[in-house]
Amino acid sequence: MRRFISYPWRRWPRLSKLAIAGAVALVLLIAAANLYVLWSGGDSTSKVADVPKAEVAIVPGALVEPDGDMSVMLAARVQQASRLWHADRVEKILVSGDHGAWRYDEPDTMRKALVRDGVAPEDVFEDHAGFDTWATMVRARQIFGVHDAVVITQGFHMPRALYLADAAGIDATGLTADLQGWGYQGRKSSVREVLSRVKAVADVTLNTPAMAGPKIPIATTDGRESWGPAPPEGTPPAGSP
Repeated sequence: MRRFISYPWRRWPRLSKLAIAGAVALVLLIAAANLYVLWSGGDSTSKVADVPKAEVAIVPGALVEPDGDMSVMLAARVQQASRLWHADRVEKILVSGDHGAWRYDEPDTMRKALVRDGVAPEDVFEDHAGFDTWATMVRARQIFGVHDAVVITQGFHMPRALYLADAAGIDATGLTADLQGWGYQGRKSSVREVLSRVKAVADVTLNTPAMAGPKIPIATTDGRESWGPAPPEGTPPAGSP
């Protein structure tokens, strides 16, 4: 006796066609957003000497390890920012990242590394609400009054960072921080960046608000005024259980 297998797409052909059309539309949307960001990404270089002089270097945050050390990716960005300042290509450095808890502080970690490397403390500004690249750029323009900048990040992230800087009203060029070659971006990061470009277009289109706060004009303010307060007494250090 022959048994017949019933396939869902035969029983509900209209539903199947709608599902396929939706999947195709989603793929096309993702591809279009990525192409647009890549096309709009602006100019960047890997050489400090080729960077045009600018008011500020913007350093977006990245992972700080549980022991308080910067990840390889973040350390490379900070190293390039220090080189840029020492070469007199920028006047100030704005480090922007996640400080969602006392035990996790990207901007403070970056600032301490820059000052240890000889950057003048008054020239280093901290943005503690740069929770993503869009927030970093919006706050750089609205809170810190940045008009022109050099964005320092890895090559895979650079087109999105420059696209968002331009959308936020900043005239930006890029200095890549691929000091360890192209090993920063694994398969997981590649997929994440593809989706992040879609989010970037959505943030610009919807004008997603960033966290507000008091103005800290970077041109006229001592950077130390932007540094966060010391952790409350008794707060465990980073990396403790």
